[in-house]
Amino acid sequence: MSFAKWIGGALGWSFGGPIGAIIGLAIGSFIDGASENGGFLLGDGNPKQQRRSSRPSSRPRTQTRTRPQTRSGDFEVSLLILASVVIKADGKQDQSELDFVRQQFVSMYGKDRANQAFRLFKNISKQQIPTRKVCLQIREMMDHASRLQLLHFLFGIAKADGMVTDDEVSQIYMISGYLGISSRDYGSIKAMFYNSSDNAYKILEITKEATNDEVKKAYRKMAKKYHPDKVIHLGKEHQAGAEEKFRQVQKAYEQLQKERGF
Repeated sequence: MSFAKWIGGALGWSFGGPIGAIIGLAIGSFIDGASENGGFLLGDGNPKQQRRSSRPSSRPRTQTRTRPQTRSGDFEVSLLILASVVIKADGKQDQSELDFVRQQFVSMYGKDRANQAFRLFKNISKQQIPTRKVCLQIREMMDHASRLQLLHFLFGIAKADGMVTDDEVSQIYMISGYLGISSRDYGSIKAMFYNSSDNAYKILEITKEATNDEVKKAYRKMAKKYHPDKVIHLGKEHQAGAEEKFRQVQKAYEQLQKERGF
């Protein structure tokens, strides 16, 4: 499968805005015969028109509109760009973190597609990423469940070398804010990568003062929020990560059941 064919068939809204500029620059460094306007990426139709239609809307937020459905490729390039930001947060690119990215892509997409993605990732990581602009584009165009999945992956990268540094935590926290993820959701996902006595409560987004009924209610809420079907539109390749979050919620609930005896 050629790289241009994979990209052309996989992306939707991420052709436009800052993400499109980053991907275009990354691809331009190793695709022979690329046209000046990047037309080889855009498939059939007018490239300029497709770019315009995929940019985040400038309409007031008070006006309700439906987000375009995020394709697997849109999620993938968003993940690659934000992964490069997190990996560089502590001033270096640790090999274990790079290996984690490659491993995750192999498990999700298979070896051939993963190799294509990792080639793109290495060129992305050489760029200065406008983190806020990228995140605002993702926030505008990507559904909440998919953004939570991005955050989960970023913590996985940070933890790949055995520990999450303060710089990485600060970077992921900043990203989560730009992505419109609440502090409760951020804390829930973060707790999945740490060992502490109150992690089960954090994962379920409650405190130790919660009653047993409140624990049960929180479990039902979080199980619904993190259910793998929430990201089914991204394709089966992303189900494993979603299932991991779901298992963490179940594990947290079972722990509290055991501790409280209900």
